[in-house]
Amino acid sequence: SAERDFMTVSQRDLKQGELGVGLPAALLVLALVFGALVAAFLPLATALASILVAVGLAAVIGQFAQLNVFVLNMITVMGLALGIDYTLFVVSRVREERRAGRGQLDAIALAGATASRAVLFSGSAFVLAMIGMFLVPDAQLRSFAIGAILVGLVTVAAALTLLPAVLQLAGNRIDALRVPLLDRMTRGDGRLWPWIAERVLRRPLVSAISAAALLLAAAAPVLDMQTGYAGLSSMPDDLTSKQGFVALQRSFGESVTDPMQIAIAGDVSAPRVRAAIAGLERRLRGDGAFGPSSRRDLPQRRFALVSVPFAGDSSSSAAYRAVERVRRDHVPASFASTEAEVLVGGGTAHHADYFANVDRWLPIVIGAVLALTFVLLTLVFRSLVLPLQAVLFNLLSVGAAYGLIVLVFVKGVGNELLGFTQVDTVDAWIPLFLFAVLFGLSMDYNVFLLSRIRERFAATGDHAGAIRFGIGSTARLITGAALIIVAVFAGFASGELVGFQQVGFGVAVALLIDATIIRSVLVPASLKLIGTRTW
Repeated sequence: SAERDFMTVSQRDLKQGELGVGLPAALLVLALVFGALVAAFLPLATALASILVAVGLAAVIGQFAQLNVFVLNMITVMGLALGIDYTLFVVSRVREERRAGRGQLDAIALAGATASRAVLFSGSAFVLAMIGMFLVPDAQLRSFAIGAILVGLVTVAAALTLLPAVLQLAGNRIDALRVPLLDRMTRGDGRLWPWIAERVLRRPLVSAISAAALLLAAAAPVLDMQTGYAGLSSMPDDLTSKQGFVALQRSFGESVTDPMQIAIAGDVSAPRVRAAIAGLERRLRGDGAFGPSSRRDLPQRRFALVSVPFAGDSSSSAAYRAVERVRRDHVPASFASTEAEVLVGGGTAHHADYFANVDRWLPIVIGAVLALTFVLLTLVFRSLVLPLQAVLFNLLSVGAAYGLIVLVFVKGVGNELLGFTQVDTVDAWIPLFLFAVLFGLSMDYNVFLLSRIRERFAATGDHAGAIRFGIGSTARLITGAALIIVAVFAGFASGELVGFQQVGFGVAVALLIDATIIRSVLVPASLKLIGTRTW
């Protein structure tokens, strides 16, 4: 019943995030960026085409491997994000070159040599980040990774092949259905971002230290992060399964629906083993975390089962600590003089093992993704400074997202104001998932910005001027692209499930940080401090 309710609510939350908020917000932001409805619709159409193809490929893979049902949502979300990002960058470059007086074919060719090249390497970095998730021996995370990798590859292919063809076919009609006020606003680079870049370049050291200190302060609560599982107690109160759970808790005072299961394999009729089982039951009665146990003996099968309900929510932190005590203390002390094999199972033990597995793989995934990304960016930019900078800054934004999740959801700072549920832990799969997704998405902005700066520096030799130009020409696009993804994930954050709230909030704040503090302050400040040695 609880699993059914969870699936119902999760699909409702995802539908709201994708269709109720994501698509309308994407179209609005694209109209603000381009000032013309045809140009605004093209990135959305490219994203939808990529999503359809990726779903078809996932259906083929699903004939040979079991995929989690949420792979479809992963394809949709990442397809919207990447399809809009990549098309936005290419179309903007074509329109920029057309306004500079180039013909349509020349503009498309130049965009292919610059913006499309950045798209190719951005997509490669995204796929590498998703491969990190695939390393973990977990069916759910591997399904997420398969969905993201498929839509990433398809989106890059669409941006390199389908998009140039559509742009050539559209010709000048790409600027059709202009919105006069918005069109005038988009013809310049604006004044805000060049003004910020100028102030940062005047005081690069102060700017870099201030921005880094702010992000480190935001990341500080990550030191208190504990992973876990929110469980039924955090589900919406109107669900039948939640109401039944509350009734059982109120009437029995213990989690009778999901007890700890202790399996004893051996000669359970032997006196030593029977005495050990009795001793274990005494120990459990003396542990305040459990209710009265029940026992079932099957001597002919050399097996016994002791079921022990938890005195509270079986998904609480106290329940996980109790399982650890039983495994570490109670079982070894009771069965030390026997040869029986004793295994502690049940839903809570399963979750505890899952948490340990994810926690063990998290540093491995982070290390692998960082190493692969560093090698790729070194090949792209032919520089050691830029890859190192990209890795460090992305870690800062991810760390800030982790810290703010802990601050809001665990410590309860501002959670009621934002409509979020306060819990004791962060869902175990979220840190690894967030790292892969955020690292992959933020690398898009990093590659695009640095490509424009490098291109300008190669043409002029003016390092500071190249930084100003890169910030001024890409800031509006990067901010617009980030706002679209923020809107999509903000839709998830407005849902009822705390896991989706944490993911939506984490992605939204990280990309806002990345598009503003990282790209507009830390990147130009560090480039100015390093000077031409950057290249």
